[in-house]
Amino acid sequence: MHTSAPRLVIFDCDGVLIDSEIIAARAQSRALAEHGITITPEEAASRFAGIPDADMWRTLQAENGCALPEEFARQYADRLEHTFRTELRALPHVHETLTILRERGLDLCVASSSTPRKLEAALKMVGLWDAFAPHVFSTAQVAKGKPAPDVFLYAARQMRAAVLDCVVVEDSVPGVRAARAARMRAVGFVGASHNGPQQRQRLLDEGAFEVIDDLRRLPDVI
Repeated sequence: MHTSAPRLVIFDCDGVLIDSEIIAARAQSRALAEHGITITPEEAASRFAGIPDADMWRTLQAENGCALPEEFARQYADRLEHTFRTELRALPHVHETLTILRERGLDLCVASSSTPRKLEAALKMVGLWDAFAPHVFSTAQVAKGKPAPDVFLYAARQMRAAVLDCVVVEDSVPGVRAARAARMRAVGFVGASHNGPQQRQRLLDEGAFEVIDDLRRLPDVI
């Protein structure tokens, strides 16, 4: 598995720190339907969890032979932020887990496919922004989103950590692929609402060295 303790733990945000993926999937389904693109929340979560919104929209536009309006991204972001304010929650036990990791001398950061604006808004809503800021990184800051390794490599550089000293906590196949492409160890997390019964095995198949459904297990796993 591994022979040394990590120095840096890199958390994905959606589906790992906050239970947001199913909320976003429902919002995506509604917003896209208004422009002639039909996708269920379940399909959106299954196919596109961990992938930047812009990449998802590019794929769906190509598949459906249509173009979303220029203002779609802004309108969707505004809608989602409003929905988050009423529905968004942190994943259970996240605060106590972060405290334990810090007490063990580990550095912590976030590396997400969400935009910087969305990350800051969501983490503030659930009381997690101060636990990470300013060490919150987005694929908007790098050339390619997940499953490319760019955002994890960027996070490691910003945190001055060697890639072999990093562990990534991810809920999605693209996220685990990105971590492995960065030569980082990956822990899969399947404790969020959008995860189906097959997700544990999918993450193991992609190279996660362990998969957990309770964040309280994380300090001992790593």
